[in-house]
Amino acid sequence: MDKLAAMHAFRRVVERASFSKAAEELGLSPAGIGKQVRWLEQQLQAQLLLRTTRTMRLTDTGRAYYQECCRLLDELEELERSTSGEQAAMKGRIRLNAPMSLSLAVLAPLLARFMDLYPEINVELTMADRLLDLVAEGFDLSLRVRTTLPDSTLVVRSAGKVEQWLCAAPGYLARHGTPQVPTDLLAHRALAFRLAEAPGVWKLEGADGVCDIEPPVRMWLDNSLMLGQMLAAGQGIGSLPSFIARPMLEQGALQRVLPAWQLQPRIAYIVYPGNRHLQTRVRTLSDFLAAELPARF
Repeated sequence: MDKLAAMHAFRRVVERASFSKAAEELGLSPAGIGKQVRWLEQQLQAQLLLRTTRTMRLTDTGRAYYQECCRLLDELEELERSTSGEQAAMKGRIRLNAPMSLSLAVLAPLLARFMDLYPEINVELTMADRLLDLVAEGFDLSLRVRTTLPDSTLVVRSAGKVEQWLCAAPGYLARHGTPQVPTDLLAHRALAFRLAEAPGVWKLEGADGVCDIEPPVRMWLDNSLMLGQMLAAGQGIGSLPSFIARPMLEQGALQRVLPAWQLQPRIAYIVYPGNRHLQTRVRTLSDFLAAELPARF
């Protein structure tokens, strides 16, 4: 059996989390894909996948092999393109992960322009506000908006600072009063972003120093666009990233609260696996986003 074909099959099974989806993509039968993966396990004398009737996950050996498999296959693909002169054509697929709010508010027009520039590149975008495992789920590139990122084997580059602003609807402030100092927030209803590093806590910095405010939370949300809509509906005070808050402020749907006090900003990070060869098309998209995103925040 062809080991490279078996490696391709194994990689697709992991990335699709499904034998049937991998088989459909590769034009094979699920039984054929399963046979290739089992053959690969026999050759390696190690179990790569733990399979039941309902679930499938990588073993520790499988995870390590998957990472090395991706690196080798990517390097081989790049070598073939360079040798055949196809490198300049920028062909192939990029698997990208980004937060849903950022994708809808900022990323859509940028990706459309990128795909116009490189018509033979295919982009597979997965939108998720929670942090996904790039390596285990087979992503080439990820965008993350965080205050910090934990140490890992991932390669990280900054793509701009994203300010966070406390906002509320003018009608809500007219009914409940406008906070004048941070402690006034304790008497208000808060809407909190559940996926923040410190959910429900606002760290504010102003002329009088730094303070942590933990207001009573009326509603928890895991999507910033939805949070903005609930704020515009007069449901309380909340923290929004500038790229969502700015148009709503300009339209008069929201109003800044305590503008003299600054929330800890977040950074837009471009992240990719550090133990995988960075293909030319992936590096090109990374460079494109690093150049374009800061102006959007």
